[in-house]
Amino acid sequence: MKPAPTQRRFWLQQSARLGLLGVALQAWPSWAQKMASGQLMSFAQMVEPLTQGARLLRQDVKLVAPVLADNGTLVPLGVQVQSPMTAQDHVTHLYLLSQRNPVTRMAVFQLGPWNGRAEVSTRVRLAGTQEVVALARLSSGEFRYDQMEIIVTESACVDAS
Repeated sequence: MKPAPTQRRFWLQQSARLGLLGVALQAWPSWAQKMASGQLMSFAQMVEPLTQGARLLRQDVKLVAPVLADNGTLVPLGVQVQSPMTAQDHVTHLYLLSQRNPVTRMAVFQLGPWNGRAEVSTRVRLAGTQEVVALARLSSGEFRYDQMEIIVTESACVDAS
């Protein structure tokens, strides 16, 4: 016995909705992390969500990295911020921002007077040649930054991971 045409249509509609839901769920992590794959971001697009109009100066921050990285999988970065690191005047956050990576905010470090020095060393993945920005948030609410272009010969992050 054949099902009624309305029943068959109902099950086809439900199957199509379930398929669309599956596609949406697969895209959700990139949306949640605000991935911008394939899009080359400007300096303003990288820092504005963090600074939100606060004072931003290019001083007191030193970004140390190789100008040429043979492999984008492990690129060493060092950031030093000139700050007294006292209870009244210290660095609260240090952001490493990427112009081309699927996730712009590569790393966030929370600092405070207990650190003694505002200095961080790490390794990051880079998806090709791009500008990298080190952004320091001070306890006064102001921001300081440094940026540099890193030339990458063999890109990482090609699979958006």
